[in-house]
Amino acid sequence: MDYSKICETYKKLEETTKGLEKTEILANFLNKIRENSEFIYLVQGKLFADYDNRELGISHQLIIKAIARAAGVGEEAVINEFKELGDLGKAAEVFLGKTKKQKGLFEEKLSAEKVMRNLRKLVEIEGTGAVDLKIGYVVDLLLSATDEEAKYIVRTVLGDLKIGVGPGILRDAIVVSCFKPKDIEDKKVCVKAVQEAYDKATDFAEVFERACKDELEKIKLIPGKPLKVMLFPKATSIEDAFRIVGRPAAFEYKYDGFRVMVNKSQDGEIKVFTRALENVTRQFPEIVEIAESNISGNNFILDCEAVGFDAKTNEYTDFQAVSQRIKRKYGIDEMRKSLPIELVIFDIVYLNENNLIKTTFLERRKIIEKIVREEDKKIILARQIITSDEKEVEKFYKKALDDSQEGLMGKNLDAPYKPGARIGYAVKLKPEDNDFDLVITGAEWGTGKRAGWLTSYDISCRGNHGELLGIGKVSTGLKELREEGLSFGEMTDKLEKIMLKSEGRHIEVKPEIVISVQFQNIQKSPTNSSGFALRFPRILRLRPDRGVEDITTIEEIEKEITQ
Repeated sequence: MDYSKICETYKKLEETTKGLEKTEILANFLNKIRENSEFIYLVQGKLFADYDNRELGISHQLIIKAIARAAGVGEEAVINEFKELGDLGKAAEVFLGKTKKQKGLFEEKLSAEKVMRNLRKLVEIEGTGAVDLKIGYVVDLLLSATDEEAKYIVRTVLGDLKIGVGPGILRDAIVVSCFKPKDIEDKKVCVKAVQEAYDKATDFAEVFERACKDELEKIKLIPGKPLKVMLFPKATSIEDAFRIVGRPAAFEYKYDGFRVMVNKSQDGEIKVFTRALENVTRQFPEIVEIAESNISGNNFILDCEAVGFDAKTNEYTDFQAVSQRIKRKYGIDEMRKSLPIELVIFDIVYLNENNLIKTTFLERRKIIEKIVREEDKKIILARQIITSDEKEVEKFYKKALDDSQEGLMGKNLDAPYKPGARIGYAVKLKPEDNDFDLVITGAEWGTGKRAGWLTSYDISCRGNHGELLGIGKVSTGLKELREEGLSFGEMTDKLEKIMLKSEGRHIEVKPEIVISVQFQNIQKSPTNSSGFALRFPRILRLRPDRGVEDITTIEEIEKEITQ
């Protein structure tokens, strides 16, 4: 397939903000790639399935070198154009348009197959000379591309297509392309089927391929492949929790750790994934050891919390302490000793060839009670009561807080497990729970004693179609000294690595860093694209275990206001 055909679709998607129009454009594109389902990754700005965390390893600096080399200009010229346009893709379009000769009549057009092949090779290149090799593969594509194709190649490499296609729009496009629903009710049924298939596969190419053949039921859960976790809305009170999940209900400690899915595959290999689908098996070798010695089962998928504790006092630590281990690649043994974890098991979705997603929570709890051998400060089940009595829950709530945990989870006893959804099968209950998980999209250099640091951060929530909507700025909550906790210096280091555009004191960054932001209340704001602003926002912590798809949605913010 000519890559230009995909670029035509990109352009149409970029030119509209309407969800229904984007769905129709994508559905027409999907009709053309039924024999090449992997091209669906390209309209996501990706090269692999969502569960596949392999990275291309190409920075903005390397892309600048590639554009300069392909266009035959100096890197400084590319940098200046980038500063002017704020988009390296557009910079590539400008330079390739100026310097490339017009394609000959019989010159071979750039194919989508070649684009995917070259870019996927970037993942495999390591060792001496890797940088030059990676730049070479990108240059090869740019030299074969038209100016417009060059723009989208660069944006794909940087993971920022700017076409406004989220998972919901792509799902709906599959429904339109493959099932052609007759009416609204028919569409709802099809959307539910496609969503459930994606929840199991986390791979739109597989879902699209199966949907084309009307074989969605053939998509199975596979231990060893990361699965999206079930998400939980907030309850405002114990009474509200009962209203949402029903009576009687299970109430469990809400542990102040980070979410992990522990998988044992058919061949016995144990893998650990975060809620952002990142493989952290290497960072947490003790989880593998614990699973091997304390969990029975030929294969399984368990939903758990890794909770840090102090090696000397045995007292629980907060999330921020143990989160240091998530991204750690070196010194793992030392970190394991200084920041040990206790694995808390609270749910199961697969055991011994059996998919348990549709099994009730009460039955799933009984199953984990049978297969987990508890051992203090090593592996335990989430502490739980089942009751209809609000006073009993209140006592349990106080006990959880006294035990240095975040609060409680209230759970519907009859509910199935719903991957990736936040639909009220369970709720979280925390004191003064005014905080959102938001992503940083920009920052501003400080002045005075904070000069040299990025100290004010633009924060965004997620819109109904996956787009990012600004909800204001936050500049408090960080420390000036690194040894005192999350500091301005550490945040500056992180943001400079993902900078997209610099203009005066302000920079734009790739939306990768998720933070928990505490606030007093929410007010309407016509100056922010979300229509809202947070009063007295304060950064609580980094959330390295969460991706952009996990951040607070505009729907959740609107609900918060009406409560």
